[in-house]
Formats: sequence, C-alpha cells, structure tokens
Amino acid sequence: MKPTVLLGIVLIVLGTLALVYQGFTYTTKEKAVDLGKVEIMADKQRTVSLPPVLGGVAIVAGVALVVLGQRKS
Repeated sequence: MKPTVLLGIVLIVLGTLALVYQGFTYTTKEKAVDLGKVEIMADKQRTVSLPPVLGGVAIVAGVALVVLGQRKS
C-alpha cells in the first residue's frame, strides 16, 4: 500500500474519532499536602477539547490523500 493512501486512511480514522468524542480526559497525580515525611497525593482530571472543525479538516485531508494516492500510477 502506498504511504500517501495509508496516511490518508489514518487521517480519516483520527478525524472521525475527533468528531465522535470531541476530546479526551486524562488523570494526573499531584502533591496536595507535603508535611515533612507525610505527603498526600490527589488525582486531578484534565480535559483536552478537540474542536469539530479539526475533525472535519482531518477527514477532508485524508480523503484528498487517498484519492491523490490512488491516481498516481
């Protein structure tokens, strides 16, 4: 399979996921209290939002790469 077509397929899949989920959440551990030898850790959730335009652009670019990759012979 040509690298251009493969990259296009990856962009289409990532763009579709960006449109469906519109972001993701991850958890980090942060030090809440530090009293000498005693440390209290807290889990903090962070959210990364992905705008729908980003997913749409990725899909359009992926389709263009697939079409261009198949036309070259």
